[in-house]
Amino acid sequence: MSTPLLEAPWSGERFEAELRAKGAGYHIHHPFNVKMNEGGLSPDQIRGWVANRYYYQINIPQKDGAIIANCKDRETRRKWVRRILDHDGWEDNAGGIEAWIRLGEAVGIGRADLCSLRLVAPGVRFAVDAYVNFARQAPWQEAVCSSLTEMFAPKIHLDRLANWPLHYDWIDAGGLQYFRSRISLAERDVEHGLQVTLDHFNTRPLQERALEILQFKLDVLWSMLDAIEKAHPEGGS
Repeated sequence: MSTPLLEAPWSGERFEAELRAKGAGYHIHHPFNVKMNEGGLSPDQIRGWVANRYYYQINIPQKDGAIIANCKDRETRRKWVRRILDHDGWEDNAGGIEAWIRLGEAVGIGRADLCSLRLVAPGVRFAVDAYVNFARQAPWQEAVCSSLTEMFAPKIHLDRLANWPLHYDWIDAGGLQYFRSRISLAERDVEHGLQVTLDHFNTRPLQERALEILQFKLDVLWSMLDAIEKAHPEGGS
């Protein structure tokens, strides 16, 4: 009995197009996010979103640290470590986590309340922890691939910068700095993460595996909004 032939790998251009097509499932399309952009969320819902996303923000450096710990390639580590500094900060740069705390203060959440994590929904904890555990246990190239939701991130930040001042004028505009900073950083990070993915996932089975990994990360982000929406239904103050 003859062995079936494996399908030929996609070209780099086709593979990248398949990865980018996954953007159709990005949480920018989640009903909760759509309402956010349209000005349909109450102050309680905005605060709930900010408080829960904080748990994601503080876990990003741990996820990136896990990637570095599993990576034997020095050049990759040298580039990837910038992501940790972007969030944790260095020298006189306070970093993305501090910027998110200031966003929390701008929407009316005290620093102590936000940092206590008491406002985080169980479903959000579960989803974020699953993502960090994946990065710890998976080959580092797979964990890098999971970060490629950043391909779709600049648009979501631009939407918030355009729509929040219009619909939520009670929020201090100075608190939106996190969104401003992430536009250029996400574009920089995508360039490196995408190149790693295109180089490593170079057979059709591996390319299909990469699509599965990216879908997993999309599911994490979507599940977070599901949990936030349930914890903060319409009608809140």
